[in-house]
Amino acid sequence: MRFCPYAHRVHLVLDAKKIPYHAIYINLSDKPEWFSLVSSSTKVPALELVNEPGNPVLIESLIICDYLDEKYSEFPLYPKDLLKKAQEKILIERFGQFINAFYYLVLHDNPEQLVDTDHYDGLVVYEEELKRRGTKFFGGDSPGMLDYMMWPWCERFDSLKYTFEQKFELSPKRFPTLIKWRDFMIQDRAVMCFYLDGQSHAKYINSRRSGQADYNMLYNEAKRVKLG
Repeated sequence: MRFCPYAHRVHLVLDAKKIPYHAIYINLSDKPEWFSLVSSSTKVPALELVNEPGNPVLIESLIICDYLDEKYSEFPLYPKDLLKKAQEKILIERFGQFINAFYYLVLHDNPEQLVDTDHYDGLVVYEEELKRRGTKFFGGDSPGMLDYMMWPWCERFDSLKYTFEQKFELSPKRFPTLIKWRDFMIQDRAVMCFYLDGQSHAKYINSRRSGQADYNMLYNEAKRVKLG
């Protein structure tokens, strides 16, 4: 699904490694009959490995991304040092706490009640970690796996000002390092391949908040432009 941040993770790794692939986007409220034969969980993302015997299918974004990094090892996204690799995986796993807080905010029935809640507390460890490393990216001079696994939700930060005005924007005073990181990430080739601006993300999030998630929003907009 085009707006799924977990599928977004897989696109980033595929594009970072320049792996040829064909994307099929589905409507999650009207899944095609064949999808249950492809994805055992009927969730996205699902990656069919058409060059492997029997066309096996992988599911779960982190499992897919780890497989791609090991399979296409010419451009590794994890550190070669096993301890550092394990520590990166811990930070990726820990980021799930922030993901939960983000969804709690954007899908809450009455966000006005959450103005005094610290939704970004889960990002403090990443602000401090990147500051400690003293590099542009968590991966060093170029994005690594941690950068790409965090990015889909960080790309959506800019949508909050359209959905909630200025009430929940990331604080430059509290997160100066992460804000600089965000600006660097937007310039990355893999990020640009799949990038959507804040207004587009906000439009989709608002459709989901209304209970009528518009999974085909970009397709319908392109169709209208073509017909016009």
